[in-house]
Amino acid sequence: MRMDGRVAAITGGAGHIGLVLAEALTELGAAVALIDRPGLGAAKAEALASRNGARVIAVDADLAQPSAAQHAAGEVAEALGGLDVLVHCASLVGTSDLDGWSVPFEQQALHAWQKALDVNLTSGFAVVQAALPWLRKGGAGSVILIGSIYGVVGPDWRLYEGTALGNPAAYAASKGALLQLTRWLATTLAPAVRVNALSPGGVFRATPEPFHARYVERTPLRRMATEEDFKGAVAFLASDLSAYVTGQNLLVDGGWTAW
Repeated sequence: MRMDGRVAAITGGAGHIGLVLAEALTELGAAVALIDRPGLGAAKAEALASRNGARVIAVDADLAQPSAAQHAAGEVAEALGGLDVLVHCASLVGTSDLDGWSVPFEQQALHAWQKALDVNLTSGFAVVQAALPWLRKGGAGSVILIGSIYGVVGPDWRLYEGTALGNPAAYAASKGALLQLTRWLATTLAPAVRVNALSPGGVFRATPEPFHARYVERTPLRRMATEEDFKGAVAFLASDLSAYVTGQNLLVDGGWTAW
């Protein structure tokens, strides 16, 4: 499980899930780069480094621009001496503040749809492609694309009735495409690089009622996730514990998709 001497990069690394995944990898001994929008990662990288005694850097990149994603991979490799693990966590989510995004289907805007594809999907393609020379070189390359239960199943709209929460079509479509990209890359980049997906279920962040109660009732493990629930999964997929695992989607959803 140890990852001493290895380098990991996490797109969206300054976000709620990305930062916890970074913490998990530093606890295993990896050096980590947080790739995120300009100004978001520096303070969090410094705090994580001081807390875990690990080498952690921030790399600024607007991942809506494919060229920025491509440049980020090279910047990480230059700063940290290589790149062994790439986690693509950057994403527009249901609560993102974007006009024409988390609204009824009839009001969802094409520009919001396109931005979701750019951030959630295209930047993943671009950063993996740019990182490939280093991922191959290290001998233990692992790519982890962060999907979602909504890349696998459709939304249960009964949960949303009477709430201000939404579930944009572009989020589901981009995450579903990301899961197929996982399978495509797994067969294409093998045997030098493993590619898997990690798909979270709903995460509790002051989630309002009655959505929260409805979600809990529908989940076999009877709670929403916390970010900490994903640490073990990323440790498994990033490390040699999963040395014979590629092309898989690990659902960490409390049983949501088992019904």
